[in-house]
Parts: sequence; structure tokens; C-alpha cells
Amino acid sequence: MTRTVHCRKYKEELPGLDHPPYPGPKGEDIYQNVSKQAWDEWQTHQTMLINERRLNMMNAEDRKFLQGEMDKFLSGEEYALAEGYVQPKE
Repeated sequence: MTRTVHCRKYKEELPGLDHPPYPGPKGEDIYQNVSKQAWDEWQTHQTMLINERRLNMMNAEDRKFLQGEMDKFLSGEEYALAEGYVQPKE
């Protein structure tokens, strides 16, 4: 049986993650409040941000930026896009 959560991003009951994506309170919060769909979308967006903005994960400022954008993305707030990115029309 699939575990469901009330997704913070989509404001509805959706299938949840199989396990916390991080250790500690942050990972537990994501596990309890973010759907698998939202997390998968974040993973894709995170990769785009790292590549397009040439973020270096060894750099504390870049990691801090990405963490802030993850929080915005998963909360349904406005978040940074890659330069020149145009969201596809539905």
C-alpha cells in the first residue's frame, strides 16, 4: 500500500516518498509533507539550476542558495529559474 501525504506544494493528498531524503529534521519534514511527485520535480529543477547557473556544490554559498530555492519550490512559492528558461505551455 502506498503511503500518502498532504503535499505542501500541491495542497492535496498524493503518494509520499519511500524514505526521508536527508538525515535529521529537514529530511523528516520533507518525508512527512512533500509528495514523491513534488520531490521528483525538485530533483529535475535542482539539476537544471546547478548546470545552468554553474553552481559548485563544494561552495557553501551555492549550497545555501540551492537550499533556499528548494524550500521555496517545495512550499509552492516563487523560485529561481535557469536564465533564459521558458516554462512549457500546458
